[in-house]
Amino acid sequence: MAEPPAYPDPSGHTRLEPEHAATGTPRWVKLFGIVALTLVLLFGILHLTGNSLGGPGSHALPREHGAQPR
Repeated sequence: MAEPPAYPDPSGHTRLEPEHAATGTPRWVKLFGIVALTLVLLFGILHLTGNSLGGPGSHALPREHGAQPR
């Protein structure tokens, strides 16, 4: 098997360069994570404040569905 080409180091040492260096996390993955974290935090804040995504009182049943008045 052929070895990858050697590149001279500024200090005079020879080092081997990998063919495919790791480039890090793609931008779309970071963006997706930020959006997902924001939505989870928004849901948690709404839940803790007593609100919901449907608005205040969205869990109450209307009278025509058989709910008894309090």
